[in-house]
Amino acid sequence: MSVARRLVAGVLAGAVGTAAMDYLLYRRYRSGGGTDSFWPWESAAGVGSWQDASAPGQVGQKVERAVMGRPPPDDWARATTNAVHSATGIGWGLQYGVLAGRTSRHRWLPAAALGPVAWLSSYVILPLAKVYKPIWDYDARTLGDDLSAHLVYGAATAAAFAVLDRGRARPIHRAGGS
Repeated sequence: MSVARRLVAGVLAGAVGTAAMDYLLYRRYRSGGGTDSFWPWESAAGVGSWQDASAPGQVGQKVERAVMGRPPPDDWARATTNAVHSATGIGWGLQYGVLAGRTSRHRWLPAAALGPVAWLSSYVILPLAKVYKPIWDYDARTLGDDLSAHLVYGAATAAAFAVLDRGRARPIHRAGGS
């Protein structure tokens, strides 16, 4: 698979993984008593200000503030939340596409590592950005729920990439050394 094709496959796979993770989180939201239908929930319809924004939105606000030199307006909060959330999932998929496309032996290793690495990195980067608390301040249930959602993301991303990678020519190995 060419580098360009790996990049495109990684982007598409990351989008699939993000959708799978979001669907799991939505099902949990509904099981917990949430009443929004899927699209308003998925598109952050309830985000009207930066105080309502989730972690991706908070990170986006910090970037926008740094670039603009002033706080962004509250009406950017929803779009920023959606953009950073999608960009994060797609970005991890892009990295996966580059790495998974280069490994010939142990192809399962990047697939198994993707979800946990993405999960753990959020507990390193987001506290440094002052968006999350340090990992040790969260209870085991919260961490486990978050990890399981990232495992779904990693599995769906790896599976989507594998499907997109199927057209790749593979060497034929014959018995008897020919």
